[in-house]
Amino acid sequence: MNVLSGQDLRRPRAIVFDWDNTLIDSWAAIQDAQNHVFAHFGMRPWTLEETKKKVRGSMRDSYPSLFGERWREAGEVFYERFESRHKEFLSPLPGAKELLETLFADQVYLAVVSNKKGDYLRTEAEYLGFSKFFGRIVGAFDANRDKPATEPVDMALEGSGIGAGDDVWFVGDADIDMECAKNAGCVPILVREEKPEYQEFEGHQPFAHVNSCISLLMLLRNL
Repeated sequence: MNVLSGQDLRRPRAIVFDWDNTLIDSWAAIQDAQNHVFAHFGMRPWTLEETKKKVRGSMRDSYPSLFGERWREAGEVFYERFESRHKEFLSPLPGAKELLETLFADQVYLAVVSNKKGDYLRTEAEYLGFSKFFGRIVGAFDANRDKPATEPVDMALEGSGIGAGDDVWFVGDADIDMECAKNAGCVPILVREEKPEYQEFEGHQPFAHVNSCISLLMLLRNL
Protein backbone atom coordinates (compact mmCIF):
# COMPACT_ATOMS: atom_id res chain seq x y z
CA MET A 1 0.00 0.00 0.00
CA ASN A 2 1.25 3.46 -0.87
CA VAL A 3 -0.34 6.52 0.73
CA LEU A 4 0.13 9.35 -1.74
CA SER A 5 -1.23 12.13 0.46
CA GLY A 6 0.27 13.59 3.60
CA GLN A 7 -3.07 13.38 5.39
CA ASP A 8 -4.13 10.59 7.72
CA LEU A 9 -6.35 7.93 6.22
CA ARG A 10 -9.49 7.25 8.28
CA ARG A 11 -11.80 4.26 8.17
CA PRO A 12 -14.76 5.10 5.91
CA ARG A 13 -18.46 4.96 6.74
CA ALA A 14 -19.22 4.23 3.10
CA ILE A 15 -17.34 3.01 0.03
CA VAL A 16 -18.43 3.62 -3.55
CA PHE A 17 -16.80 1.14 -5.92
CA ASP A 18 -16.18 1.27 -9.61
CA TRP A 19 -17.12 -2.10 -11.13
CA ASP A 20 -15.14 -3.13 -14.20
CA ASN A 21 -11.55 -4.04 -13.39
CA THR A 22 -11.98 -2.87 -9.81
CA LEU A 23 -14.16 -5.74 -8.57
CA ILE A 24 -14.45 -7.86 -11.72
CA ASP A 25 -12.20 -8.64 -14.68
CA SER A 26 -14.10 -7.46 -17.74
CA TRP A 27 -11.51 -6.34 -20.28
CA ALA A 28 -11.99 -9.37 -22.52
CA ALA A 29 -15.75 -8.77 -22.77
CA ILE A 30 -15.29 -5.06 -23.42
CA GLN A 31 -12.63 -5.63 -26.08
CA ASP A 32 -14.76 -8.28 -27.79
CA ALA A 33 -17.81 -6.01 -28.04
CA GLN A 34 -15.78 -2.92 -28.95
CA ASN A 35 -13.97 -4.65 -31.79
CA HIS A 36 -17.28 -6.07 -33.01
CA VAL A 37 -18.45 -2.47 -33.40
CA PHE A 38 -15.27 -1.48 -35.21
CA ALA A 39 -15.71 -4.41 -37.61
CA HIS A 40 -19.29 -3.26 -38.28
CA PHE A 41 -18.00 0.18 -39.28
CA GLY A 42 -14.93 -1.11 -41.17
CA MET A 43 -12.54 0.34 -38.60
CA ARG A 44 -9.27 -1.03 -37.21
CA PRO A 45 -9.70 -3.18 -34.07
CA TRP A 46 -8.04 -2.24 -30.81
CA THR A 47 -5.50 -4.39 -29.05
CA LEU A 48 -6.19 -5.28 -25.43
CA GLU A 49 -3.62 -2.70 -24.37
CA GLU A 50 -5.36 0.00 -26.43
CA THR A 51 -8.72 -1.00 -25.01
CA LYS A 52 -7.45 -0.66 -21.44
CA LYS A 53 -5.97 2.74 -22.21
CA LYS A 54 -8.85 4.24 -24.19
CA VAL A 55 -12.03 2.91 -22.55
CA ARG A 56 -12.83 5.40 -19.78
CA GLY A 57 -15.96 7.49 -20.24
CA SER A 58 -19.54 6.35 -20.68
CA MET A 59 -20.90 5.60 -24.12
CA ARG A 60 -22.86 8.84 -24.39
CA ASP A 61 -19.70 10.77 -23.54
CA SER A 62 -17.18 8.82 -25.66
CA TYR A 63 -18.99 7.36 -28.68
CA PRO A 64 -19.87 10.65 -30.46
CA SER A 65 -16.14 11.37 -30.92
CA LEU A 66 -15.57 7.85 -32.30
CA PHE A 67 -18.61 7.43 -34.53
CA GLY A 68 -20.04 10.90 -35.04
CA GLU A 69 -23.74 11.11 -35.83
CA ARG A 70 -23.93 7.30 -35.98
CA TRP A 71 -22.89 6.87 -32.35
CA ARG A 72 -26.31 5.58 -31.26
CA GLU A 73 -26.19 2.93 -33.98
CA ALA A 74 -22.71 1.98 -32.76
CA GLY A 75 -24.09 1.72 -29.24
CA GLU A 76 -26.83 -0.65 -30.37
CA VAL A 77 -24.26 -2.86 -32.11
CA PHE A 78 -22.05 -2.85 -28.99
CA TYR A 79 -24.86 -3.76 -26.60
CA GLU A 80 -26.25 -6.48 -28.84
CA ARG A 81 -22.86 -8.17 -28.86
CA PHE A 82 -22.13 -7.48 -25.20
CA GLU A 83 -25.49 -8.79 -24.01
CA SER A 84 -25.01 -12.05 -25.89
CA ARG A 85 -21.53 -12.77 -24.54
CA HIS A 86 -20.56 -10.77 -21.42
CA LYS A 87 -21.38 -13.55 -18.92
CA GLU A 88 -18.92 -15.84 -20.71
CA PHE A 89 -16.09 -13.55 -19.62
CA LEU A 90 -17.39 -12.61 -16.17
CA SER A 91 -15.17 -13.32 -13.15
CA PRO A 92 -14.50 -11.52 -9.85
CA LEU A 93 -11.01 -10.24 -9.24
CA PRO A 94 -9.01 -12.07 -6.54
CA GLY A 95 -10.18 -11.09 -3.07
CA ALA A 96 -13.22 -9.11 -4.29
CA LYS A 97 -15.81 -11.35 -2.68
CA GLU A 98 -13.94 -11.54 0.65
CA LEU A 99 -13.53 -7.75 0.62
CA LEU A 100 -17.25 -7.16 0.09
CA GLU A 101 -18.29 -9.82 2.60
CA THR A 102 -16.05 -8.32 5.29
CA LEU A 103 -17.15 -4.73 4.72
CA PHE A 104 -20.81 -5.73 4.60
CA ALA A 105 -20.45 -7.63 7.88
CA ASP A 106 -18.77 -4.57 9.39
CA GLN A 107 -21.79 -2.49 8.33
CA VAL A 108 -19.87 -0.23 5.97
CA TYR A 109 -22.35 1.12 3.42
CA LEU A 110 -21.38 -0.12 -0.05
CA ALA A 111 -22.45 1.09 -3.48
CA VAL A 112 -21.34 0.91 -7.10
CA VAL A 113 -20.92 3.73 -9.62
CA SER A 114 -19.94 2.55 -13.08
CA ASN A 115 -20.07 3.79 -16.66
CA LYS A 116 -21.36 0.39 -17.74
CA LYS A 117 -25.05 0.52 -18.67
CA GLY A 118 -27.05 0.11 -15.49
CA ASP A 119 -29.14 -2.88 -16.59
CA TYR A 120 -26.05 -4.93 -17.47
CA LEU A 121 -24.29 -3.83 -14.32
CA ARG A 122 -27.09 -5.04 -12.08
CA THR A 123 -27.46 -8.27 -14.08
CA GLU A 124 -23.77 -9.03 -13.56
CA ALA A 125 -23.92 -8.25 -9.84
CA GLU A 126 -26.91 -10.56 -9.45
CA TYR A 127 -25.24 -13.31 -11.49
CA LEU A 128 -22.17 -13.20 -9.22
CA GLY A 129 -24.24 -13.04 -6.03
CA PHE A 130 -22.87 -9.57 -5.24
CA SER A 131 -26.14 -7.60 -5.30
CA LYS A 132 -26.81 -8.26 -1.62
CA PHE A 133 -23.74 -6.30 -0.60
CA PHE A 134 -24.75 -2.99 -2.18
CA GLY A 135 -27.24 -0.35 -1.12
CA ARG A 136 -27.32 1.06 -4.65
CA ILE A 137 -25.85 0.00 -8.00
CA VAL A 138 -25.68 2.95 -10.38
CA GLY A 139 -24.68 2.64 -14.02
CA ALA A 140 -24.58 4.73 -17.17
CA PHE A 141 -27.84 6.50 -18.03
CA ASP A 142 -29.24 5.96 -14.50
CA ALA A 143 -28.48 9.56 -13.48
CA ASN A 144 -28.76 12.76 -15.50
CA ARG A 145 -25.01 12.62 -16.14
CA ASP A 146 -22.44 9.86 -15.91
CA LYS A 147 -19.13 9.54 -14.06
CA PRO A 148 -17.05 11.72 -13.50
CA ALA A 149 -20.07 13.93 -12.78
CA THR A 150 -21.31 13.95 -9.20
CA GLU A 151 -24.91 12.88 -9.87
CA PRO A 152 -24.19 9.12 -9.90
CA VAL A 153 -22.39 9.38 -6.55
CA ASP A 154 -25.31 11.27 -5.02
CA MET A 155 -27.67 8.59 -6.37
CA ALA A 156 -25.46 5.80 -5.00
CA LEU A 157 -25.53 7.30 -1.50
CA GLU A 158 -29.23 8.13 -1.58
CA GLY A 159 -31.11 6.55 1.33
CA SER A 160 -27.96 5.67 3.26
CA GLY A 161 -28.03 8.73 5.51
CA ILE A 162 -24.42 9.39 4.46
CA GLY A 163 -23.47 12.30 2.24
CA ALA A 164 -20.43 12.54 0.02
CA GLY A 165 -17.46 13.71 2.05
CA ASP A 166 -14.18 12.70 3.66
CA ASP A 167 -15.72 9.64 5.33
CA VAL A 168 -16.71 8.19 1.93
CA TRP A 169 -14.14 6.44 -0.23
CA PHE A 170 -14.42 6.18 -3.98
CA VAL A 171 -12.46 3.11 -5.08
CA GLY A 172 -11.53 2.56 -8.72
CA ASP A 173 -8.82 1.65 -11.20
CA ALA A 174 -8.80 4.62 -13.58
CA ASP A 175 -8.28 8.36 -13.81
CA ILE A 176 -12.00 8.94 -14.33
CA ASP A 177 -12.67 7.33 -10.93
CA MET A 178 -10.20 9.60 -9.18
CA GLU A 179 -11.69 12.61 -10.98
CA CYS A 180 -15.19 11.57 -9.92
CA ALA A 181 -14.05 11.20 -6.32
CA LYS A 182 -12.59 14.70 -6.32
CA ASN A 183 -15.67 16.19 -7.95
CA ALA A 184 -17.91 14.58 -5.32
CA GLY A 185 -15.66 15.46 -2.38
CA CYS A 186 -14.88 11.81 -1.56
CA VAL A 187 -11.55 10.15 -0.79
CA PRO A 188 -10.04 8.71 -4.01
CA ILE A 189 -8.46 5.25 -3.64
CA LEU A 190 -6.70 3.68 -6.63
CA VAL A 191 -6.79 -0.13 -6.91
CA ARG A 192 -4.69 -1.67 -9.68
CA GLU A 193 -1.42 -3.51 -10.13
CA GLU A 194 0.39 -0.65 -11.89
CA LYS A 195 1.71 2.23 -9.82
CA PRO A 196 0.56 5.74 -10.78
CA GLU A 197 2.65 7.24 -13.56
CA TYR A 198 4.19 10.69 -13.27
CA GLN A 199 1.45 13.34 -13.61
CA GLU A 200 -1.07 10.66 -14.63
CA PHE A 201 -3.59 11.96 -12.12
CA GLU A 202 -2.71 15.63 -12.20
CA GLY A 203 -5.51 17.58 -10.60
CA HIS A 204 -7.15 14.51 -9.05
CA GLN A 205 -4.40 12.49 -7.41
CA PRO A 206 -5.44 9.35 -5.52
CA PHE A 207 -5.16 9.52 -1.75
CA ALA A 208 -3.70 6.02 -1.68
CA HIS A 209 -2.77 3.21 -4.08
CA VAL A 210 -3.14 -0.52 -3.43
CA ASN A 211 -2.45 -3.26 -5.95
CA SER A 212 -5.46 -5.53 -5.36
CA CYS A 213 -8.72 -6.10 -3.50
CA ILE A 214 -6.76 -8.21 -1.02
CA SER A 215 -4.40 -5.30 -0.32
CA LEU A 216 -7.36 -2.97 0.09
CA LEU A 217 -8.86 -5.32 2.68
CA MET A 218 -5.54 -5.41 4.57
CA LEU A 219 -5.42 -1.61 4.53
CA LEU A 220 -8.95 -1.35 5.94
CA ARG A 221 -8.24 -3.91 8.65
CA ASN A 222 -5.33 -1.78 9.86
CA LEU A 223 -7.39 1.40 10.25
